Amino acid sequence: MFNIEEFDIKLDTEVIGRNFIYCDEVESTNSVLLSSKEFNQHGTVLLGEYQTKGRGRKGRNWVSNAGQNLTFSILLKNDIKDHKINLVNLGSSLVVSQALENLFQLNVELKWPNDVLVDKKKIAGILLDSTSKGNRINRIVLGIGINVNQSNFPGKFEIQPTSICKEFKGIVSRERLLSEILNLFEDMLGIWKKEPEKILNDWRNRCRLIGEKIKIVDGDKLKSGVFQDIDDEGFLVLKVGDKLEKIHFGDVSLR
Repeated sequence: MFNIEEFDIKLDTEVIGRNFIYCDEVESTNSVLLSSKEFNQHGTVLLGEYQTKGRGRKGRNWVSNAGQNLTFSILLKNDIKDHKINLVNLGSSLVVSQALENLFQLNVELKWPNDVLVDKKKIAGILLDSTSKGNRINRIVLGIGINVNQSNFPGKFEIQPTSICKEFKGIVSRERLLSEILNLFEDMLGIWKKEPEKILNDWRNRCRLIGEKIKIVDGDKLKSGVFQDIDDEGFLVLKVGDKLEKIHFGDVSLR
């Protein structure tokens, strides 16, 4: 059972998480915050102990044992920069990485576009959704799923999963971890608005695939080349021969 009082004591934010909603069961925390008229305050955080229709990128199922992990979403409505929203996605993966290093001294790396890895195994994922009115984005929802105290992961996976308890060798306080993430997230939003280049550079430093030969799968499409860089919007720049191509979506792996 998530201890809200323990979480609140360690929360040190002005806005993010101050409107906190806890659900035993929910279809999808992202879906609720994306469409809810009741929960529409900037900075709202919705934690779902179990998601019946949890989603990863491209509509994939995200399966998480009830009461063992962290599956939550953050609603952003204020000061949204339409053309830079992907940097919030990258910044969120940086936040999770920093929290894991601060609390558990884990060696974390990032995989474009939204995976957080420890020892090449997936420990967390990010999903950004948004809604728009006319040509302007008016709501961003960041979904974050972290494997915390789950020890077994039955099934087949493209990237082998792991959890903090497996890597840290001990049971983890989810309350302490969530408060640490939200504290860092609020700081990251300030950097996003004032120093977006810092997010890009920090992300580059944690991605070990830059400069490597990769393949990118997007549905039935396959592309190969060199992971040249990410651009100023956070999209992957693929070098194919002498040409550079911007990639918005796809599953990246070494060629």
